[in-house]
Amino acid sequence: MANAPTSSACTEDDPVEDRSEAMANATIRDVAREAAVSVASVSRVLNGHDNVSPELRERVAAVAARLGYVPHAGARNLSLSRTGALGVVLPDLHGEFFSEILRGMDREASARGLHLLLTNMHSDPASGIEALKAMRGCVDGLVVMAPHVDADQLFAHLPPSVPAVLINCAPHHQQRAELHVDNAGGAAAMVAHLVAVGRRHIVHIAGPDGNIDARERQRGYADAMAQAGLTPRIVAGDFHEESGAQAARALLADTAPVDAIFAANDMMAVGALVALRDAEVDVPGRIAIAGFDDIPLARFVTPSLTTMRIDIAALGMRAVARLTEMIGGGEDMQVEHTMPQLIVRNTTTLQNLAQN
Repeated sequence: MANAPTSSACTEDDPVEDRSEAMANATIRDVAREAAVSVASVSRVLNGHDNVSPELRERVAAVAARLGYVPHAGARNLSLSRTGALGVVLPDLHGEFFSEILRGMDREASARGLHLLLTNMHSDPASGIEALKAMRGCVDGLVVMAPHVDADQLFAHLPPSVPAVLINCAPHHQQRAELHVDNAGGAAAMVAHLVAVGRRHIVHIAGPDGNIDARERQRGYADAMAQAGLTPRIVAGDFHEESGAQAARALLADTAPVDAIFAANDMMAVGALVALRDAEVDVPGRIAIAGFDDIPLARFVTPSLTTMRIDIAALGMRAVARLTEMIGGGEDMQVEHTMPQLIVRNTTTLQNLAQN
C-alpha cells in the first residue's frame, strides 16, 4: 500500500542539509573541497544540469564515489522545489475497487521513486476541499477521483498551476488532464448481452444518488432497455454489498417477473448473488446476475460473476504516469476515454464465452 512521504515536505523553509548517512558523513561541501570546485558546481553536476563540462562532471563523480557521497533525496527534492510525493484524493478507501486503483497508483509511483499521500472525502464536498488545502505544499501534484462532488467547487481552492489528473469526475468547467470510463456504453453492452442470452425482465440495482458513475450506468441501462423494446425497472442501491442483497430479497418478495439482475457495481452483484443463493434460487437458471468493474472477487465467487471489466489497476497507473509527466514540465489537457470489456462468466450462462 502507499506510503506518506517521510521528509518534511510541507514546510517550505526547511534548511537544505545535504548529508549522506550511509558513508562517513560525507557532505556536498566535502565533495566540492576535494574536487576544488564550488558547491554550486557540484550541485549542478549531481542534478544533471547541461551547463557542465564533461571534465568537471567526471572529476566530481570520481570524488563523490571515492568519498562515498550519496545525495540526500529530501534535500535534492527541496532544491528542485519538489516533495517527491503525489496527493491522491478518493471518495472512499474501502472496497476492492479502491484497493485495486491504489495498487496501480502505488506500483507506478514506486517505480518512479515517488510516494503517495492519501485521503478520502467520503460524500462530503467540504471534506474534499479541506483535503486539497491540507495537501498544498506537501505534494507535487494530485490525482482526484470525485464522481459525486462539484469539481468546479472543489478546484476553486486549488491554484491552476498545481498539476492534477482527474478520474471520473462529475461534469465541470475545468481544463485538466482527465481519465474517463464509458459507463453508459458499458451498461448498454451488458444489457445487450443479457438480451442475447434470452433475458427480458432485467432489473437494474442503481448506485448512490449524485454519483456520476452510477448515473451514467443507469442511463446506459435505461437507453439500452428502451432500444430493445423492454421496460426498465430500477431499484435503489449504494454500491455496497448489503444493498445488493437487500434489493435481491425485495425482488424475490415481489410478484413482478425478474429473470436478470444487473447491478451497477460488482459488490452489489455479489450481495445479490449471496441472497439468491441463500434463498436457493437457481443462478443463472432462474435469474442471471451481472455486475460492473471486474474486481478480483468477481472471478472467485460461485458461480463466477459476469461483469464489465475496467482494468482498475491500469487506470491508477495511467493517472500517476500522466501526472508525473506533467510535474516534469509536460502539458496535458487531454480527456482520455476507456470502454469497459464484457466478461461473460457463469452467472449469466453456463458456457464461458470470454476469457476470465
